[in-house]
Amino acid sequence: MTIGFIGGGNMASALISGFMSSGKVSADNIIVFDTDAEKLSAMAENMGISPASSASDTECRADIIVLAVKPNVMPFVLKELSGTDGKIYVSIAAGITLDTLEGGIGSGKKIIRTMPNTPALVGCGITVITPNKNIAPDELSTVEELFKAVGETVILDEKYINPAIALHSSSPAYIYMLIDAMADGGVKYGIPKTLALKLVAKAVEGSARMVLETGEHPEKLKDNVCSPGGTTIAAVCELERCGFKSSVQSAIDACVYKANNM
Repeated sequence: MTIGFIGGGNMASALISGFMSSGKVSADNIIVFDTDAEKLSAMAENMGISPASSASDTECRADIIVLAVKPNVMPFVLKELSGTDGKIYVSIAAGITLDTLEGGIGSGKKIIRTMPNTPALVGCGITVITPNKNIAPDELSTVEELFKAVGETVILDEKYINPAIALHSSSPAYIYMLIDAMADGGVKYGIPKTLALKLVAKAVEGSARMVLETGEHPEKLKDNVCSPGGTTIAAVCELERCGFKSSVQSAIDACVYKANNM
């Protein structure tokens, strides 16, 4: 099985590294095309992958073609593809629907829409996967196993993908903003920024694991931290006064709106 990447950005690099480190695919079976010749040369030298000369060359040589380009570039890439029977086309571009992909590649072609997130860079990602009607169960399993190399996977109906983008793909940016804001609060009281960042990041990591591993509702976990008359409930009440939850939900709405209208 040969996998071709059209686009060699950070997410493509994360997926390639994950695929290879998991042993699912060797470097000899990975082909990459990127318009940045210098980047492509560096990937070939550092990762051992085979460079391709164009998007169509990648399509010709690979069994699975991963469309790893920005949404605004996708229309140009689709024009270069012939839509070969039997090949599987996997998009990781936000806002590009199956209908759009089928319009460019062909309605009878095997197409999967996916949405990974940047924690895939550290093997802790989660990827939402939506196949079109032409994908067989074993083909879906093959693609799902590939993406499990960089984290977990979820099969989802396409109508939920844009809300999922807001929850898992764009959301690391919100979390980074939260971490930075909290660390700055520590700096205000004399804690060095590096130490403040570590304290906050570990708290975020541990809190997320508590949600995943205990199965408890976040509201209950929050209540468990809030002692009557204590410091935490004072902070929680201030966050509520400032509209913390409503601000986050407004951000989700803005993200979904943008994804729906790309």
